[in-house]
Amino acid sequence: MKEVVLQVEGITKTFPGVKALDSVSFDIRPGEVHALVGENGAGKSTLMKVLAGLYKPDGGKIVYRGAPTQVAGPLDARRKGILLIHQELSLSPELSVAENIYLGAWPTNRFGVLKKRELRRNASAALEALGCGFGPDVRVGTLSVAMQQMVEIARAEAFSANVVIFDEPTASLTDTEKDQLFHTIRGLKARGVGIVYISHKMDEIFDITDRITVLRDGQVQGTVDTAETNLNQVTRMMIGRTLDAYFVKAKPEFGAEVLRVEGLAKQGLFRDVSFTVREGEVLGLYGLVGAGRSEVVETVFGVRQADAGKLFWKGGKIDLPTPRQSIDMGMALVPESRKEQGLVLIMGGRENTSLPHLSLFSDLSVMNRTKELATFEKYRSALSIKTTGPDQAVSQLSGGNQQKFVLAKWLCADPKLIILDEPTRGIDIGSKSAIHELIADLAERGLAVIVISSEMPEVLGVSHRVLTMSEGAVVTEFKGDAMTEENLIDAVSRHRDEAAA
Repeated sequence: MKEVVLQVEGITKTFPGVKALDSVSFDIRPGEVHALVGENGAGKSTLMKVLAGLYKPDGGKIVYRGAPTQVAGPLDARRKGILLIHQELSLSPELSVAENIYLGAWPTNRFGVLKKRELRRNASAALEALGCGFGPDVRVGTLSVAMQQMVEIARAEAFSANVVIFDEPTASLTDTEKDQLFHTIRGLKARGVGIVYISHKMDEIFDITDRITVLRDGQVQGTVDTAETNLNQVTRMMIGRTLDAYFVKAKPEFGAEVLRVEGLAKQGLFRDVSFTVREGEVLGLYGLVGAGRSEVVETVFGVRQADAGKLFWKGGKIDLPTPRQSIDMGMALVPESRKEQGLVLIMGGRENTSLPHLSLFSDLSVMNRTKELATFEKYRSALSIKTTGPDQAVSQLSGGNQQKFVLAKWLCADPKLIILDEPTRGIDIGSKSAIHELIADLAERGLAVIVISSEMPEVLGVSHRVLTMSEGAVVTEFKGDAMTEENLIDAVSRHRDEAAA
């Protein structure tokens, strides 16, 4: 049994109407990667924010390096050697790398003047230790997401952190960038740093971690050694059931053609894209990052203007629509980024649900609040959305509940075609399963559904047909027994190799 570097005992934290943490105990050992998993709203991020000094607990105690301690704030946590790397990076884009690494703790002389040489020298040493390919003087806003994440990690090196907490660190990374991150994490682990790893991606959990602690409804369900457990056991602890019914595919009963796309093209993004989707059908689009999948559906919906191509709606040729025209026809687009494209975060669920369809909720240009509230309650119940009320800002909700409000705002308009771009990205297993069931239900009610997903098991599990895309082109169509992970990988890889040659 290794020593414990950081331990919490009986931590409780309550927000208005919600008990986020209920007598939680948890520990971190030097040189281990300890996963913290659970559904959205289980309390994972709240617990980590308590450790990082962002929240003050209502009860319980924190023991750090063998002694009870209080964490007065983020800077105090950093000075103690506890560093939280947020899912949404907390960097100042207009400042340099060095200034960001030591933000809040810049070295100054007795007159308060910044010691620029010392700042640059110390930052260079931290960057060099991590093998970063950029220097201390680069403006952070010019770096990629993966490089900005390395700036955050460099803070751990600069402040000799004993505990580093990663909250959904691969949410915006490519596979190559993820591999680089894992290499860095293993390097920190080898130097004796205790690491907490929060993620909804269970393949990552089983790849990188040594132990797994499961939270559900603010309570610890148990801690297991990663090597001695499996996905079904962890899932049962998280959501109270196994993965047997995780993917649900609608019955293959198709009606008339809803949408046909012929020769759609947008210079520099995609070319000669053609496909159809029918009533009751789920069409999957699979491809690697940059394949052009999102750009195609955004063009179909009218967010982008096409350079060439034809659209047919319910058998009749139509002009390439604007988003408003698409909505009026009965088309809906759930975008890839719910926070940036799908929601107004300061608004409540009621307003977000009605926002694209104000004419449905108004009488003589006056909002019918009764109808609006009834619709909110209908979809809160139907989608099992956890919220304290219609006006709670959606920014305060978990990712899964936010995604359900994006779905609700389109479903209330009774669409004929719904396009789902990465519908389960960044949400927990339980919410994913609920969305898979919803996709099947929509198709069985006669909607045409297009699903874009980077997760092969998901796109295969919910779709009747799958189109693979690579380098802006549709490569192959698979259906029936030909829909396998091996075939999807082979189609994409072969096309990329041919394009490179």
